[in-house]
Amino acid sequence: MPRRAPPAYRPPSLPPHARPHAADLTKGTSLISPDPTAQSEFLRRLDRYIGEAKRILDAWNSYSDLHTDLDGWPYDDHAYGLRQSRRDAETAAAFEEVRADARHLLESAEDQLPLVPADRAQTRWVHQLGVLRDALDRLDALKEEWHTTQDNLRRGTEAFETALAEHHAECWSYLDDWATHGHVIGEINTAVKRPPTSWSRPPAARPAPVTGHTTMARR
Repeated sequence: MPRRAPPAYRPPSLPPHARPHAADLTKGTSLISPDPTAQSEFLRRLDRYIGEAKRILDAWNSYSDLHTDLDGWPYDDHAYGLRQSRRDAETAAAFEEVRADARHLLESAEDQLPLVPADRAQTRWVHQLGVLRDALDRLDALKEEWHTTQDNLRRGTEAFETALAEHHAECWSYLDDWATHGHVIGEINTAVKRPPTSWSRPPAARPAPVTGHTTMARR
């Protein structure tokens, strides 16, 4: 998914009516459930996140195109910052549906990767899984930092809302990594579980009859 790089900007806090609720994040500690039904549900949640993150990013790109000059600078810094904060918060809220299962999904894909038949494997998969792991590690670290920060702030105050907006802004690029590369988990799962292709050998060609003249080959 292409990423637009807006000008460096520290976004202000969102007004309460436009800000999704920040749910608690939990870190996975074990491999994905062997239950195929549960695994399918986890993958469906990931697909929904990827689709929702794309919708959010497309809406942001449309807004940015309309509210910046030819050099990419916003016409109204304050309004632009509020809209950017909304993008960050909405993406974080969408990721909550898969946040608890993200590490399970990632570790499952890493375990499945050596089992993929050579003719189905994609060389990009190793790199993409590395991007997902690095992004998830950073999101875990930022979560811990946010827990420490919010303990020293009173919910509902301007200081709290500003800190929350900054937290979402720090998380956004890593959430976008999951939106951009998360599909690799489903690709690996499909490659491992897809039945082998049955190839039928074509019938052997009969030798041409020997004649006294040479037949011109058809082009």
